[in-house]
Amino acid sequence: MDKLSLIGGILALCALLLGSVLKGAGIEALWSPAAFVIVVVGTFAAIMLQTHMSTFMLAWKIARWVFMPPSQDRAGVLAKIVEWSNTARKQGLLGLEAQVKDQDDQFIKKGLQMVVDGIEPDAIRNVLETDMHHQQTRDTAAAKVFEGMGIYAPTLGIIGAVLGLIAVMKNLADPSKLGHGIAGAFTATIYGIGLANLLFLPMASKLKALIAEQNESREMILEGLIAIAQGENPRNIESRLSVYVQH
Repeated sequence: MDKLSLIGGILALCALLLGSVLKGAGIEALWSPAAFVIVVVGTFAAIMLQTHMSTFMLAWKIARWVFMPPSQDRAGVLAKIVEWSNTARKQGLLGLEAQVKDQDDQFIKKGLQMVVDGIEPDAIRNVLETDMHHQQTRDTAAAKVFEGMGIYAPTLGIIGAVLGLIAVMKNLADPSKLGHGIAGAFTATIYGIGLANLLFLPMASKLKALIAEQNESREMILEGLIAIAQGENPRNIESRLSVYVQH
């Protein structure tokens, strides 16, 4: 669990609710079915029109990373790489064959199998770099779904406000309805700007940062496997890859 994201989400909600109370509007002023339909439903409709189904589904799959980011134990992976290097120097590359089936990470499993099979280092690099690029492209496109929602929500909030003001203009003859109508009109703007800046855009930025970290972890794995295939000294491998572990 990412405690910082959890605290940030709670503070964002508190800021909105407490701000409404302190300004005298009250929490009930934030609820508007019409604004919800226009902004929230409209935002989902817009992003569905923009996005491919597979990307849309992946976006909601990785959304949990904001609060439960994927494990990235680089120190542990580095220790494994050094261990594999020692094994390869003592027993040859075939000595790593027993390690392949124990790997849960498909990227590591595929790369280690290629090393065991004696494939040329350049060929290993080409295959794994292609996998890295493809995965990063897919994940980044999914993260941009929330970025797109952050762009559409404020605009739809304005549309909701304009529609609310149109309704107010139709009731100019009845002053008792004006105050409530104007307040309701601006609720849609709050929904749009609030969702964009307190949820969708921060989520997109967090996900893109996590995707970049994942790609960097794969770079470390790639360089380690190539070094093993080239028969480098385990100490040299550890020294060179330790930069990926430093924060």
